[in-house]
Parts: sequence; C-alpha cells; structure tokens
Amino acid sequence: MVTVGTWNLENLFRPGQDGGPDSDREYQAKLDSLAKTITSIAPDVLAVQEVGDPEALADLVGKLDGDWHTELAEPDGRGIRVGFCSRHALGDVEQVTDFPDQLQPVQTTDDGEPVQAMSRPALQASVDLDSGGVTFLTCHLKSKLLTFPGGRFNPRDEDERARYAVYALNRRAAEAATVRTHATALLDGNGQDRALIVLGDLNDTQHAATTSLLHGPPGSEIGTPGFDRADQGDGARLWNLAEHIPADQRHSRTYNGRAELIDHILVSHQLVERVTEVGTVDIGATSVGDQPRQRRNEPASDHRPVIATF
Repeated sequence: MVTVGTWNLENLFRPGQDGGPDSDREYQAKLDSLAKTITSIAPDVLAVQEVGDPEALADLVGKLDGDWHTELAEPDGRGIRVGFCSRHALGDVEQVTDFPDQLQPVQTTDDGEPVQAMSRPALQASVDLDSGGVTFLTCHLKSKLLTFPGGRFNPRDEDERARYAVYALNRRAAEAATVRTHATALLDGNGQDRALIVLGDLNDTQHAATTSLLHGPPGSEIGTPGFDRADQGDGARLWNLAEHIPADQRHSRTYNGRAELIDHILVSHQLVERVTEVGTVDIGATSVGDQPRQRRNEPASDHRPVIATF
C-alpha cells in the first residue's frame, strides 16, 4: 500500500516574515499542529503548497519521525512555493514555469506587462517504489482570492472587481494549460504504463473549467458510463479522484461559510484502478474570508489534506 497526499500548509513562514506568525509561540503551535496531522496520515509522498521559508519546512520535517526527503520550487512574488516531503528519495526534479509557446501572454493588471509564466512554478519529482516508479507533478494555481493594486483585497468599485476577476481566471486557465502540457509530455500517450500523479491546490472545484482542463481527452471520467471501457484517450487522460471521496468529506476548504473542494489528486490510467481509498482529513479548519492576513497566528491550516491510497 502506498499513501500520497496534497496539502496547502497556509503561509508556512518563520516568525518575523511577512505572512508569518507574530511570535515563536504561535509558530511552534503551528508546527506541532501540522506535524501531528502528517504523522496521523503517514504519507509516503506529500505534496505541499504555501511553503514560505525553506527553513520553515525543515523545522516542520524535524518534528516528524524517520527520514524525509524534501524538494521545493522557486517562490512567487509573495514568497510562497510548492514542494514535496517524501519517505523515498526524490529524483528527476524539474520546475515547470513557462507557458506553452503557442499560448499568448496573459494580462494580470490594468496597466502592467502581460505575463508568460506561472506565478508559482509547478514542480516535478519521481520516486521508486516496490511497485515501480511514480512521477509526481504538484502545482498551486492562481487564487480565486482577488488582489488589487497596492496589495488591496477590496476593489475601489465594481468595475475594478470585474476586471480583476477576469485577469485571475485567465491566469489560472493559462497555468492549468501549462501543467496539462507538461503532463501530456510526461505521459507521451502511454498512460496505461506510466504512473503519473498530478496534485495540488487548483483553487477551483472539480467541475470548474480550469480543473477539468487537466483531464485531457474528454469522456471516461470516474462515475460516468464510459469509465470502465477502454478508448483512444486513455493514454493521455488523467482521472480526478474527487468522485471517490465520500460526499460528507468532499471539501478541502470552507470559504465564507461554503465548503468547497479545491485541492485535487489526478492520476494516469496505470493508477486509476489501483485506488483503494480517497478522502480528506478533518483538522478543524474554520471558514476563511477575503482578509487572509487575519489568520497569521492560527495554528491550523485553512485547508484539509486530500489523501489517496493505492
């Protein structure tokens, strides 16, 4: 049995850093809370998001039993990044940053330069397990939380809000396409034989266009009549395991009182029929709103981990 998971750790910074807790007391409480959850999950490989200081991830891993291997991507402008914590050695590590060549630059502000790359690079890594090699690709797509010039979370007027909502959506779509393009290259039409897991904070629900874009060829999704029938798309397709999560667990964050699943695990054909269990872990996270800085001293993440066993 192999257990993998994805978890947004919510601004894992050391004290004194922007976004970090006010004091070492709050910081240690957060590390203890995160470590307790990871220990209870006992993952073989855990994709993580919103890691600030690399030293903070080292502090967290230092509270876990046994030997762990870690890799991190480069940070975004806010200083957060994605990465992996693994019981197994990590190889074939590669960042995924630039949009596909054919994709035009995307506008992200009223008057700034369009962007041609992911704000937070995705990260690829491979592990060798008893059952064979598995390649992982983790990402943290553009947030649905809108930010406005000057670091504001509130728009000046409704027109500004509407424009910046479009900018965020277009950027998230371009980032999803970038991850999908890299996954397509990794699968190379051989998903029946290549074990690939794409996982992370996609910042939208399982049926959203940006999330569905990652599936690849349409049809044959879990829960559809064509799921157990082979077709020509199987070699390139990814299956979102969301439908395997029990309905009462099928959320990873609560936003303004509304539970939603925005953290996902997608797998290639080689793995989709080897899944034995998928779920989220209730860590007592409370609802979040549009002022994220108010949570800087909270001991728990605002996301539930999403876990799958094969």
